[in-house]
Amino acid sequence: MQLITSISTWLIPCFLLLVLITATMKRVPAYESFVEGGKDGVKMAFSLLPFLVGMIVSISILRSSGVLEAFIGLLAPALSYMGVPPDIIPLAIVRPISGTAALGMTTELISTHGPDSFIGRLASTMQGSTDTTLYILTVYFGAVGIRKMGYALKVGLLADLLGIIASVIVVKLVFG
Repeated sequence: MQLITSISTWLIPCFLLLVLITATMKRVPAYESFVEGGKDGVKMAFSLLPFLVGMIVSISILRSSGVLEAFIGLLAPALSYMGVPPDIIPLAIVRPISGTAALGMTTELISTHGPDSFIGRLASTMQGSTDTTLYILTVYFGAVGIRKMGYALKVGLLADLLGIIASVIVVKLVFG
């Protein structure tokens, strides 16, 4: 255990030293390259800001307007008939949009129903089986300036839907 701690403590400084030695040997201006990379990083962050603000505002509007709850109310009877608890529906809807909001919902579901409950296990499995598709498309496609993301959006949302369905099936089979 002590060896692992020592290695992890010294790994990054040794890597940085190796980069600096290599840059010196190849006569690359290391500090200037670092500063130039920092400038590019700041430019990238500012270029992503409008996309992130737009997504955060959209999520806030959906939640505070009551549209999300109305949509859940429409889906709840059909999903309850199939054995999917209505409490999990908000997580399934929000997960492709925002990882932070989904994590908050998962935490709330686990604290309300318990980690060993069907809903707690389903929320945890769903959290790990799906991704934040809209966030990924917004950030990564926005970073490189891609405006047409139709196929990527369709495939990403389909993968999320399949992850949600697989989560329900697996949790029912294993813990049901």
